[in-house]
Amino acid sequence: MSKYLISTWEPEAPAFWQRSGKSTANRNLWISIPALALAFAVWMVWSVVVVNLPVIGFTYSTNQLFWLAAVPGLSGATLRIFYSFMVPIFGGRKWTALSTASLLVPAIGIGLAVQDPNTSYPTMLILALLCGFGGGNFASSMANISFFYPKAQKGYALGMNAGLGNLGVSAVQFIVPLVITTGIFGALGGAAQIPVKAGHGDALWLQNAAFIWVPFIVVSTLFAWFGMNDLASAKASFAEQAVIFGRKHNWLMCWLYTGTFGSFIGYSAAFPLLTKTLFPDVDPLRYAFLGPLVGALARVAGGIISDKLGGARVTLWTFAGMIAAVFGVISFLPQAGTAGNFTGFFWMFMLLFAGTGIGNASTFRMIPVIFMTQHQRAAAGKPKAVQDQAIVDANKESAAVLGFTSAVAAYGAFFIPKSYGTAIALTGRPDAALYWFIAYYASCIAITWWCYARKNAAMPC
Repeated sequence: MSKYLISTWEPEAPAFWQRSGKSTANRNLWISIPALALAFAVWMVWSVVVVNLPVIGFTYSTNQLFWLAAVPGLSGATLRIFYSFMVPIFGGRKWTALSTASLLVPAIGIGLAVQDPNTSYPTMLILALLCGFGGGNFASSMANISFFYPKAQKGYALGMNAGLGNLGVSAVQFIVPLVITTGIFGALGGAAQIPVKAGHGDALWLQNAAFIWVPFIVVSTLFAWFGMNDLASAKASFAEQAVIFGRKHNWLMCWLYTGTFGSFIGYSAAFPLLTKTLFPDVDPLRYAFLGPLVGALARVAGGIISDKLGGARVTLWTFAGMIAAVFGVISFLPQAGTAGNFTGFFWMFMLLFAGTGIGNASTFRMIPVIFMTQHQRAAAGKPKAVQDQAIVDANKESAAVLGFTSAVAAYGAFFIPKSYGTAIALTGRPDAALYWFIAYYASCIAITWWCYARKNAAMPC
C-alpha cells in the first residue's frame, strides 16, 4: 500500500479532526492552491497575449482575436466534464500531479509560436485549445479538496482553494505585461520582437508570457506528487458517481454556478480585449488584473460569509447586485457621438467581479449542504451504519456535483467573449450581450428563491 494513501478518513468526527485530520487537510489544501493558480494562469494567458499579437505583426481580425480569447474556455469547460470524475478514480494526489504537469505542453508551445508572426492561425487555435488543460484542473481540484473537510468548514476550504486559485487569473494579467518587456531568460528564451506599431516601446519578449510559468509548474508538480494524499474513502467508479445525472439539484446548481463562476471566468477572459475595443486610448493591461483580483478575494470572503449566513441567502442577493452592476456598465458605454466614461465602466465591472466572486463561494457552499441534507434525511431513524454510509455517499456525490457544475459553468469563458464579439460584429456595440446576461441573472434569482431561500423551500441551504 502506498504511504500516500490514507485508509481511514473521518473529518466529521471531532476527535479525529483535531488529532490529525485538520493538519493533513490543510497540507493538501495549501499544496492544491498554487497548483490551481498556475492552472488558471495558463488557462487565461490568451486574455493578455491576444492584446499584444497585433503589436508584433500578427494580422488577425478583431473577431479572430476574440476567438483566441474564447477557445480556451470551450476546451477547458469540456475537459472539466471528464476531470470532474478523475479524483475518485485515480486519487487526488496522482491526478493533481499529472494534471499540473500537463500545463507544460501549452506553456512551452505558446512560447515558441508567438516568436514568429508567420505562425498560422490554425496553429494558434490549437494552442489556445490546449490551454484548456488549465481550465479542466479546477473541477478535479475542487472535488479533491471537498473530501478532506467536514461539512461545517467546506465553505472555507472551497472558498480558499477556489478564491486563491482564481488569483492565477489576476496574476497572469499583472505579471505578463511586466515580463514581456525584458529578456529574463536570456538567449534560452529566444530573441525579442520589434513592435510594428508606434508607441509600444523598443522591444517585446511575448514568449515570456508563457515561459514564465514553466519553472513554477515543475515545482508545483513535485510538491503535489510528494506532499499530497489519496483518500481510500474517496474511491468511486464513474458508474457510482454518474448517479448525479439523475439528481435534480445537480442541474439546478449547474444553472446557478454558471451565473457566478461562468461570469467570473468569462469576464476575465474578455475584459482586456473589450476595454481595448470600446476605449482605444486606454491601455487595458494596466487595469485588467484588478477585476480577477477583486473576484478572487471576494470568493474567499464569500465562503466565510456563506458558512455563517447560509449559501442560498448570499447567492440571492449577489445576483441582485450583479444585475445592478451590469446596468451600470451599460450606462457608461460609448454612445452615438460620445466617447463613454471609462472610469464608470471600470468601477461597474469591479462591482460585477466582486459579485461573481461572492456568488462563486456561496453557490459552492450550497452544494455539499444540499446533498448532505438529502442523504441524511433518507437515513434518518436507520441504523448507525446506514447513517455513516449516508455521509460517505453524500461526500462522493457532492464532490462529483462540484466538479460537474464547474465544468458546465466554465463554458462562460467561451460564451461571454464570443457574445461580445458577435454583438459587436452585428451591431457595433456589446449591449445586446449585456442584456442577455441580465436576463440570465434574473432567472438565477427566481430559482434560488423558490428552491433554496424562501421560508418553506424544499431544500433550505
